[in-house]
Amino acid sequence: MNLPNVQNNNIEFFLNKEDIVLETAQQIMKDFGMFGIEITFSGNVEKAYPELHEQLINQISVYLDKDYSRLMAVLYQVDITEQEIAKAHRELPHYNDLEILAHQVIFRDLKKVLFRRYYKSKSE
Repeated sequence: MNLPNVQNNNIEFFLNKEDIVLETAQQIMKDFGMFGIEITFSGNVEKAYPELHEQLINQISVYLDKDYSRLMAVLYQVDITEQEIAKAHRELPHYNDLEILAHQVIFRDLKKVLFRRYYKSKSE
């Protein structure tokens, strides 16, 4: 198994595999849940990206106004960097700032899932 090359513009390729989608959704729910922010997932794999993206946009919007420090703690936990945000802006020019942040959460947690799977397969 090769280390996956996940990019902002090929995320849908990886989100078409049910087990990866479910693990990614679980990772997002875990990361946000650590800070008392509820993200849910219906389990509908085909609609996973828009469903999670929309919820994340809504939660990020609320916490930008309501509790900025908590939002920053979540984004730190997810490990989103300013460089990745800038890169996503270049690669996804049709997304606004909230959409970029939500996308980056999905993107980073997907990468965590894929890296975990890659290194697990290497140790077996």
